[in-house]
Amino acid sequence: MAAEAAAVGRWTQVTTFLRESYHEVRQRTTWPDIAQVRQASIAIVVFVGVVGLFITILDLLLNLILVQGLPALFR
Repeated sequence: MAAEAAAVGRWTQVTTFLRESYHEVRQRTTWPDIAQVRQASIAIVVFVGVVGLFITILDLLLNLILVQGLPALFR
C-alpha cells in the first residue's frame, strides 16, 4: 500500500515538473531575435577560427623545435 502511494506521489511530482518546465519555456523565457543569433554565430565562428589558427601555429612551432631541432643537437 505504501509503495503504491509512493508511486502515485512520484508520478504527481514528475507531471508537475513537466508542466512547470513547459510553462517556464513558453512564458518566462526570452528568446533572441534573428539579428542577435546571427551576431553570436559570427562571433563564435571567428573565435573558433582564431583558436584554430593559434593551435596550428603552435603545432608547427613545436614540431620545428621538438621533432627537427632537438634531434639535430645529438647527431
